[in-house]
Formats: sequence, structure tokens, C-alpha cells
Amino acid sequence: MKARVLARLVTIHRTIARYGLIDYTNGTSLHGRLRLMEALSPWLWLQGSRKGSRGERLRLALQELGPVFVKFGQAISTRRDLLPPDIADELVKLQDQVPPFDGDVARALIEEALGQSVEQAFRRFDTTPLAAASIAQVHAAELPEGREVIVKVLRPGMREIIQRDLEVLHALADLADRQSAEARRLRPKEVVREYERTILDELDLMREAANATQLRRNFAGNPKLHVPEVFWDLTRTNVMVMERIHGVQIGEIARLAGLGTDFRKLAENGVEIFFTQVFRHNFFHADMHPGNIFVLVENPAEPRYAAVDFGIVGTLDPRDQDYLAQNFLAVFDRDYRRVATLHVESGWVPHDIRVEEMESAIRTICEPIFDKPLKDISFGVVLLRLFEVLRRFDARIQPQLILLQKTLFNIEGLGRQLYPDLDIWTTASPILREWLRDKHHPANVARRLWAQMPDLLEALEAAPVALRRTLVERARIQPSEAAFASDAHRHDQRPRVTRSTTCIAPALVLLAGVAALGTERIPEALGWTIAGIGALWLAVAALRAWRTR
Repeated sequence: MKARVLARLVTIHRTIARYGLIDYTNGTSLHGRLRLMEALSPWLWLQGSRKGSRGERLRLALQELGPVFVKFGQAISTRRDLLPPDIADELVKLQDQVPPFDGDVARALIEEALGQSVEQAFRRFDTTPLAAASIAQVHAAELPEGREVIVKVLRPGMREIIQRDLEVLHALADLADRQSAEARRLRPKEVVREYERTILDELDLMREAANATQLRRNFAGNPKLHVPEVFWDLTRTNVMVMERIHGVQIGEIARLAGLGTDFRKLAENGVEIFFTQVFRHNFFHADMHPGNIFVLVENPAEPRYAAVDFGIVGTLDPRDQDYLAQNFLAVFDRDYRRVATLHVESGWVPHDIRVEEMESAIRTICEPIFDKPLKDISFGVVLLRLFEVLRRFDARIQPQLILLQKTLFNIEGLGRQLYPDLDIWTTASPILREWLRDKHHPANVARRLWAQMPDLLEALEAAPVALRRTLVERARIQPSEAAFASDAHRHDQRPRVTRSTTCIAPALVLLAGVAALGTERIPEALGWTIAGIGALWLAVAALRAWRTR
């Protein structure tokens, strides 16, 4: 283990001890070990302890330890159903009340990045930060033409700090992977690599600006979500300028209630937006804590969401996306055997498990939560029980789904605050069913095939060369027959390879015609003509191949 990793672990241990966080392990087997380690650590003998409530001490410790730990606090702050109220109230402050860095330093960083003075770039710039988070802070400003904007600037030295803590996480994950079979099942090294990719992406504000632009394009014309405009000419890797949002933070429930907000509509819209992002767009905002979500209440009966902070977005592999949708619907339909079968087909559990046992275990978990509103369901408890069950069947953690799981937790936490009576089953089921119907509609399947046609044609064009090369290689490896084959015999074999591929071209023409029928840009008559030619050509080629066998 590297010296600087060991030094960082000592710092973390000192911080945990100074803020009295060992008390959080009371009643567990870990408590005694930590107390023994504390007694044997010379760097703690003369160290005092901080006073304050347990929630305040936890928040201050996470802030002191840096952005990786603040992100953890932000993630769990949305789960008020899983946290004592005093701790939840303190951790909420990590969302946008992290101590800011000096505004003059921010001003200098902005001027260096833009290559011009702040006075040249903006009509007005507020040196006092509007909000501060773990990785960046935001300043209010006004463009020369009068538009209100926010200027986001990265904290100085962030990359070095995060790289150091990532080394610590990698070292701990490697240790856990080597020492514990249970830890290996949880795939700690892959999980840390996935987290590393995510948090390093946050350090590039050009990437965040691109994410915002894509999300804005996806929801163009959809009144349920407003995504602010990015000003690209004033955006760099460490500075981003975007439209300022004037809304109510979603965590300000009392203020929203005072404005007459329709909370049921707001909660249902939130579920629809989430499933639309994950399945229809396959591009979802994955940092949806309350500090990043606002509500626009010009019309309280039709409240709209506005999102900010697009540093973390998620996408899914199409296969995972399809399996997840089918899993959700199977649960909605109480088809637990289908859930078990999908887990096997996706490779999330081994193929040699007994599907009937897994079906029974999933039924035991899911049945008690049906026909209940959100307030009567603890998905945190359900997930913990589900993980326990899946562990029996040697299920492996899927690192590529971590962002989605984190976002689901955030969505549930927000929904529980906004409208606890939300029936998530009836709200989400129609959205998923419509998506699956659209995805598997013949016209859409044909359109996807048509889009892939150039790649398919290129592959088929290269196929004869690849086939010939493979046959030559096989002949070199296994010369027993090929070395003694006569010239006449070899001459007889070449046409057979050609005959075996004579039906490919007409089949492609037929497929192209069918695909064209689902494409608006190509007239229907032309599509039928192409399909007819392909069908006739295929019939002739098949007859010719049959006669020359």
C-alpha cells in the first residue's frame, strides 16, 4: 500500500475519532474493534474531540474529509425514511451549503479560463457565491444583453484531492477483494472503478454542459421539465455559464404548499420524467438530490420541474435496459417466475440455480408491498431483503446499474416527501408498457434495421474474404486432407462456397424493402417495389442453388 494512501487512512481515522463518529457503531461487533484501534493509535492520544449534536458532527466530518465523502452524505440525505430526523436535517445542508471558497479566487479562475476580464464578459457579476457544493460553487451574473445567468466554477485543486481519495478507495477495495469471499461477490473493485469514472466526469464542466444540452434537446416541447440553456461561448473545462432558474427548491415543502402546488400532479410527473429519461431517452439525470431540483409554480395546478447540475448522467446497455423494463413489468404483474427467469437470462445469477426457489423467495418479498401507497412501503427495507435473497442464489452486483439504483433511491426519497399517497405501481406501469410496445412495433424494428443496414452490408461485403482466409488458415493447421487434395477436387469446392452465399444479396434487398415500409422518408410504393424485387430475386437464387447441388 502506498505511503500517501496510509497517510490518508490515518487522517480519516483521526477525523472519525475527533468527531466521535465511532459512537455510530454502538451495538455492533465493529464498535469494540474501533475502540481498540483508537486506544492503540498514538496520533489520537493528545487529540481533543468536537462538541455538538451527532448530526452536526457527522456533517462537519464529511465536509472536512472532502468531496468524495460529501457526495456520500448528499446521497443518503434524500432518505429521510431511513435516517433519524436530526441527522437528515444536517445532511441536507451538504446539498448546497458547503463552505464556499474565496469569491476573488473564483473571479481570477473565471478570468483565466475565459481570457478576458469579468467586466468584459458580464454586465454584472456577484463575487459572493449564490451556492456552494463539494466540487464547485455558483455565482449570479448578468450577460451584456441583460439575461440572468449563473457562473459555475470548479474549486481549485479538486482533481488532486479526488485522485488521492480514489487511491484510498481502490486500496480498500483491493484488500476487501483479496480477504473476503462475500466482498468479492459485491465486486468492490468494479464498483470503485464505476464510481471513479462518474466523479472524474464531474470535473469537466464542458462534459456537464454537453449533458445539459442533450437533456434539454430530449425534453424540447415537453412542459413537465425545463432544462436551462448553456452559453457555450462562455464555457470551459472549469467554468460553465447557463441560464439562471428562478424556482422553489423541491425540499421547501411548506413554501410549495403555501403557493397551492398540486403535489399529486408533481409526484406523478416526477415518476413519468424518470421513466422517460431511463427508457425512452436512455439518458438520465443521476444526481437528483433536492439541491438540484426546482419547481416552477407559475401555474400551481400544473407545476413544472427544473433541473440543474448535470455532472452525473447515466445510460444503460440496451440489453440491461430491456431486462430492467421487463423485470419492472413482471413485478407489476406479480409474475415472479418471469422475474427469476429474467435474472438467469441476463446473467445476473448463475444458470444452474433452481428457478422455482428463486420465484418463491421473490414472491415472499414483493407480495406484502402491493396495493399500498408509497408512505406504507420502505423500498430501502425491500431492497435489503432482496439483496439477502439474491445472495443465496450467488447473484453478483451489477456495477453498471449503480447510478440507476442511486437515482431510484433519490426519486423514492423525493416522492415520499412530496406525496406519500402516490401509487407508484399504477403511475409507472402504463409508461413502461407503452415504451415496450413502441420498441417492439414492427415499424420501429424495421427502422432500426434500416439504420444498421450500412454496417450489415459492409460486414457482408467482407464476409467472403474472411471466409476464404479462415478456410486457408484451417488448411494450414490441418493439412492432412488439404495437402493431398487434387486440383480438380479444390476446383469443385470453390463454387460451393459461392453457391452458399448466393441468397444473401436478394435477402438483403428484401429486408431493405421491408425496412423502407417503416420509414417516412421513403414512399410506400417504392418500399413495396424493393421488397417485391428482393422476394423474386431470392426465389430465383434459391431455385438455382437447388438445381446445382
